[in-house]
Amino acid sequence: MGKTTLVQQVVERSRLIAHFASADEPALRGRDWVEQQWEAARLAARNAGKAGTVLVLDEIPKIPGWSETVKRLWDEDTRARRPLKVVLLGSAPLLIARGLTESLAGRFEVLHLPHWSYAEMRTAFGWSLEQYLFYGGYPGAAPLVGEPARWTRYIADSLIETTISRDVLLLTRVDKPALLRRLFLLSCHYSGQVLSYTKMLGQLQDAGNATTLAHYLELLAGAGMVMGLQKYAGDAARQRGSSPKLQVLNTALMTAQSGLRLEQARADREFWGRLTESAVGVHLGNAATRGVAEIFYWRERNREVDFVVRAGRAVAAIEVKSSRAHGAFPGMAAFTEAFRPSRKLLVGTGGIPLEEFLAQPVKHWVR
Repeated sequence: MGKTTLVQQVVERSRLIAHFASADEPALRGRDWVEQQWEAARLAARNAGKAGTVLVLDEIPKIPGWSETVKRLWDEDTRARRPLKVVLLGSAPLLIARGLTESLAGRFEVLHLPHWSYAEMRTAFGWSLEQYLFYGGYPGAAPLVGEPARWTRYIADSLIETTISRDVLLLTRVDKPALLRRLFLLSCHYSGQVLSYTKMLGQLQDAGNATTLAHYLELLAGAGMVMGLQKYAGDAARQRGSSPKLQVLNTALMTAQSGLRLEQARADREFWGRLTESAVGVHLGNAATRGVAEIFYWRERNREVDFVVRAGRAVAAIEVKSSRAHGAFPGMAAFTEAFRPSRKLLVGTGGIPLEEFLAQPVKHWVR
């Protein structure tokens, strides 16, 4: 997502002295490495006067026990009133969150960087809506869209494989890595569809269980890849027990594995419809990962609402009108009768244009 580049640009504009160090290297890093980098920043801060220094530690979750060391060093600096600012970067949100909550309570602020939105890709690269739907929100892949084969390899090798191998399997205990990989591929193929865990296990041909799949979906969501939306029920227990609606967090994860080029995907009405619905889910899902809102789906018998978004007490029900044939009928009337949402939105033909919906932040639509 460009987090390292972003921090470098911010530090340059601040004109503060900065010390950068990354744990994302082959050599084994330990707590002593954190202390060494911290001490280098302290020396720089001493020479910088009141303005102080910025210490940036990239990929910090790769250091075993990093949070305890950071807590001790931060508390030492607080007592000594050293003018040292610290930025910790990590690609594994679950591990970052675990370290923060275990050791650093009251000492941090989280800045979550999701996938780039349509508005950001349009501003940075001049993309059309069709380009965004197909190529998704990966800024690093943008220069390669003129060479489809290279773009596909970059997504598969540099992003998907690296994320699964480095940010999930290497840093978290996964007893069935092959199952997790197949679950990821299945989630991309069925993005936008409700699939019970029983059906998933049948598709995956594995002797696992629903608890394992639910856990692996959480890991993949924590890595910013795919998530399983729960059914909106107004009751937390019923929501947790529902079949998930699979949802990618970047449409490039679907298209890179489809074998289609942009013009072919556009001509495939079924695929383009799924891509359109998934793009709406991407927009909402990335807002959910930032804590802006919660996102669900709703289905009762053969009635369905594509997305339900809750922000505080406000609830918005969203139907997406695409070219894809639904297995269920629109259920807005039934949902309204049951839950009385504060907003009912239709995105697509006859409603809010898709481009307008994706160009506005989610909080604009949920009030």
